[in-house]
Amino acid sequence: MTDKEYSLNDVVQMKKPHPCGENRWRIIRLGMDIRIKCEGCGHSVMIPRRRFETKMKKVLEKHEEE
Repeated sequence: MTDKEYSLNDVVQMKKPHPCGENRWRIIRLGMDIRIKCEGCGHSVMIPRRRFETKMKKVLEKHEEE
């Protein structure tokens, strides 16, 4: 799973879209649990890291650190 590297503020695509129709999620918290925020409606969800890693499809945008 080396192709699925992610960090804080990355935008990821999940396997299933959010009920609002958007499939872009921003990672807003990393830890044992990961909080992601829907880019469409702003709803945030906290899920365990292991479940997140199985449900994530790919990283769409990497966050540029300054």
